Amino acid sequence: MRFRRRHWASAVAPLALVLLGASGCDSTAGGASGSTSDAGQKPAAKATATPSAAPEARMCAKPAAGPEKAPAGAVTVDPGVVGDLAAKTKNSPPHTTFWLRPGTHRLDPDRFAQVVPKDGDRYLGAPGAVLDGRKKNQYAFAGSARDVTIGFLTVEGFVAPQDEGVVNHDSADGWVIEHMTIQNNSGAALMAGARQQVRANCLRDNGQYGMNAYKGNGRITGLVVERNEITGNNTGDWERRREGCGCTGGIKFWDVDGADIRGNWVHDNRGTGLWADTNNNDFRIENNIIETNDGAALIYETSYNAVIRNNTIRRNNWVEGRKEAKAGDNFPYATVYISESGGEPRVKARTDKIEIYGNTLTDNWSGITLWENADRFCNSPANTSSGDCTKLVKKTGTCAKPAIAKPPLYADCRWKTQRVDIHDNRFLLDKAVLKCTEKCDRMGLLANYGTYPNWSPYHGEKVAEAITHDQDNRWHDNVYRGPWQFVVQDQSHVIDFAQWQGASYRQDAGSTLGPRAGG
Repeated sequence: MRFRRRHWASAVAPLALVLLGASGCDSTAGGASGSTSDAGQKPAAKATATPSAAPEARMCAKPAAGPEKAPAGAVTVDPGVVGDLAAKTKNSPPHTTFWLRPGTHRLDPDRFAQVVPKDGDRYLGAPGAVLDGRKKNQYAFAGSARDVTIGFLTVEGFVAPQDEGVVNHDSADGWVIEHMTIQNNSGAALMAGARQQVRANCLRDNGQYGMNAYKGNGRITGLVVERNEITGNNTGDWERRREGCGCTGGIKFWDVDGADIRGNWVHDNRGTGLWADTNNNDFRIENNIIETNDGAALIYETSYNAVIRNNTIRRNNWVEGRKEAKAGDNFPYATVYISESGGEPRVKARTDKIEIYGNTLTDNWSGITLWENADRFCNSPANTSSGDCTKLVKKTGTCAKPAIAKPPLYADCRWKTQRVDIHDNRFLLDKAVLKCTEKCDRMGLLANYGTYPNWSPYHGEKVAEAITHDQDNRWHDNVYRGPWQFVVQDQSHVIDFAQWQGASYRQDAGSTLGPRAGG
């Protein structure tokens, strides 16, 4: 699996036994369970038609209860028999329903002991059913079976290795994972396959990710992540153990084509809340509450075509933003970070741009940064997505001298930050809340000076000029409260709102900036 630094540069039917109205999770840190006074404010202009977000998806403190009795025809699993779940799965035909009785269920004490479902199997936990890996087993549910359903079960204590997951370890397709509590495991709580539905779960306090949406063979399409609570993940503190790995947070998405991420409560993760990294496309990220994550609320990196709308985004990036500022770094580390990503009409999706609208961003460490690394392109040694190429070039090796210096490769070998439309959002900032004096109040539209490798056709200010003036990146019709500055072209250019709106940049037409902090 590939990791990198940020700025170096037909769906299966849901469970029949859905229980509505599951009540919530007490916040783990930073007061995330409380609502701020501005949470109910409406976005400006056109965005007022849709509220910013539904109430928090409180799924952890009191999860929905499963069936108290075995459904008709179900195989009953006994918690008193070690390995009973795996054995009965092996000895039953496909499309079997398993009902796990109340109590703690265990696998055999071999680290590779695991449940390997067959196509169409369904697993339902009774109230109080727990599958415990006892820090001995690596995986809970694995294998390539399609259309598996798992619900109303707590899965904990598994020790998946780094970058691997406990549930759906092999990224099989068509799984439905609902009303689960997956907590206190190493690695990721779960992996993802095509057509996977992840609904109304508590993904809490896992060592690396709440979910790692990565599939080694094949593509992830049609992914739905809805009304989950995703909190406290990266207990293993991987960014400090492997600096710059880019391998932590609430959810990481890799090469996912078509995803709906809606109505989730993503909070108090040690790292980024949601991070789409490398050739993702066609995302709708809407009506989520993303708050008090140590890093950015959202990163969309080397990816394409997305709608980010009607989210409540508050108090993110305080830890990582403050750390970089104290170290003297003047890069505009933002709570929404669009890195080498943009709209591309040639890549099929429900939109042909990145549109960010109707969101309310409150007291985050900075706002939105659009960034493009001049030295990062397909086949460059500086490409931290090593081995990957853009969706517009079939063979990485073709992005080389002399062909890369001419059309179409000059454009197509780059992941370009282009066609980003940022409008009808509210940006509310009170620096006293952040206890910040500088570098927490920025928007960014910039690139670095191209220098590497020596055969690159992107040396000098070419990329900085393009992202700033020529790639149809626009802010407009937004509302700003509090002090804001704008970083343009490169890190050394910090300007005020009047200059940002002026003739040189012509940004934020129809927008307003008011001095009242956070109002």
